Amino acid sequence: MTASTFRMEGPSIEQAAEAMTQPSRAALRQGPVSTTVPRELVHRAAVAEVMLTDWQRLDDTHFAMAAQWPRSHSFFTPVGVHHDPLIAAETIRQVGALLAHAEFGVPFGNQFLMENLTLTMRPEETRIDWTPAALDLDVTCTEVRRRGCRLSGLTYETTVLREGRPAGWGRISFTTLAPAVYRRLRPPHVFDPGHRPIPLTAPVAPQSVGRLSPSDVVLSPTGDPGRWQLRVDTRHPVLFDHQVDHVPGMVLLEAARQAATAVLARPSILPLGLECEFTKYAELDQPCLIDAVRLPASGPDAPESVLVTGRQDGRPVFSTTVTAAPEA
Repeated sequence: MTASTFRMEGPSIEQAAEAMTQPSRAALRQGPVSTTVPRELVHRAAVAEVMLTDWQRLDDTHFAMAAQWPRSHSFFTPVGVHHDPLIAAETIRQVGALLAHAEFGVPFGNQFLMENLTLTMRPEETRIDWTPAALDLDVTCTEVRRRGCRLSGLTYETTVLREGRPAGWGRISFTTLAPAVYRRLRPPHVFDPGHRPIPLTAPVAPQSVGRLSPSDVVLSPTGDPGRWQLRVDTRHPVLFDHQVDHVPGMVLLEAARQAATAVLARPSILPLGLECEFTKYAELDQPCLIDAVRLPASGPDAPESVLVTGRQDGRPVFSTTVTAAPEA
């Protein structure tokens, strides 16, 4: 069986906004949003966690989609007057799952491994309004990897538009694995019915990491400044929407956001950008240490960045650079 790769250069956020013509947007706006896409297509158990509402193929690598963000969410809570940027990351993650199953024929039951994620946001377009945010998504697949006739991986870029104006842009790369291949790659014990995560550790103070509820905190203290243990609560209804044998990527993104908030010593931060690389699966039954360090700023009023890394058993799991808007 041979592998093949198709690549193309993606547009800038401004070019993507211009390229998404009014007719393609209109195709997704036939009336008020009344339903979401099927939850199975985006790997969610709860319909309430589905952000995508429609999609249309424009050509082999270009798709128009629609999404909606609620004015309030149980976990993706507002950051001041803005929608939480991590709801944009989750929306763009859902794009990839939908494309894989609905457009590229990936069977249900295949496993997905996120390799990297880049996100940039424009806060002026993410303010919370009197109604839910109706969004158009312009999606371009820039790298399609196949093994034989099956999709083995995908890189795609998504421009998020609100009333025609770019609100954000993201790029994700992932690999998809057939169940038999996945079982060969994973430790055998994770498939044991008795497999359990490590005992739930105590959270840091919610206000120190920009959260309101202790149940939403994903960091536990270690006694070392700038270092925490990942707090894994598999009962969390959003972060662990369904049963998994590893820590989901969105949990690691939230850990990065919370660690950056703590290092910057603010009540909360508004992420302007995320640069994430995922090296290996984070296991549920091993402690994962999270380290964060503030990076040098380019000027007194410039956005601040924090490098957050996760390690398990001495091996890197992920790294994320979080860039935060200047403190108001």
